[in-house]
Amino acid sequence: MNDGILNVLKPPGMTSHDVVSRIRRIYHVRKVGHAGTLDPDAAGVLPVFIGNATRLLEYSVTKSKHYRAEGVFGVRTDTGDDSGNILERKPVPAFTSEQMEKCLERFRGTILQIPPMYSALKHNGKKLYEYARQGIEIVREPRPVEIFRLDLIQFYPPHFCLDIVCSKGTYVRTLLEDIAVSLGTCGCMTFLLRTSVGAYDIGDSHTLEEIEEHPNEFLLPVETAVSEMPVLCVNQLQAYRITNGVKTTIKDTLPGTYRLYCQNQFLGIACAEEEIVRPLKILTQVNRPEAMVMSD
Repeated sequence: MNDGILNVLKPPGMTSHDVVSRIRRIYHVRKVGHAGTLDPDAAGVLPVFIGNATRLLEYSVTKSKHYRAEGVFGVRTDTGDDSGNILERKPVPAFTSEQMEKCLERFRGTILQIPPMYSALKHNGKKLYEYARQGIEIVREPRPVEIFRLDLIQFYPPHFCLDIVCSKGTYVRTLLEDIAVSLGTCGCMTFLLRTSVGAYDIGDSHTLEEIEEHPNEFLLPVETAVSEMPVLCVNQLQAYRITNGVKTTIKDTLPGTYRLYCQNQFLGIACAEEEIVRPLKILTQVNRPEAMVMSD
């Protein structure tokens, strides 16, 4: 089985699940998952995890994401983008790019956001968009998200373009709608391009056609999923103990979560507290050192 990660350039018109299905066919494996869903109309970076790499998905989706988004004022749809049904049209007040810049200040940092009905969030085991398609509205609680960067790239009323760096769980469609409301009108998203997810950048991404033509060329090492974590290097005895579930004291190890290595081999994820290291997610078990076997 191939173990690794693909930096896929998802085209518009495909769901994230469609991409996963295509990768399954290319690599002839069932164990495939993706980090961070992209809407069908959106394009850009979609990290796809294959084989053993899927065990690191929960750690990879905590990273920040970078988007280029375009929107239009004066139109509100049921999906939050221009693929949906128009629910409302409103006049667009005459405001300047300076006024819009001032408005954007209110959306930087930690904000509360109500997830859209057309999303993959689940309620009682069912995705919200499934309720939405049945005409059922579910009450959603506001959730905190972090907007690390929010820059106005172009302003050509009623259209605008933003550069956004945000935390996991942020809905760009909702962000654009909320900005429009704060300016006294309504709005929806017309284009979305995700340019990076954590360590995966659009400049290094590849189309499905490229991947299908050279399936072994673009598979990235499993540990790239957690490249932002600090490294903890251990000896073979320590590696043997930790990868087999034994808490191990390693002097001077600061508290935190680490990428675990032994002799340049990535073993998985471990955490430390009070100099005691324990396994969190082990991908490779280390055999008992020969010196221990000979001494038995």
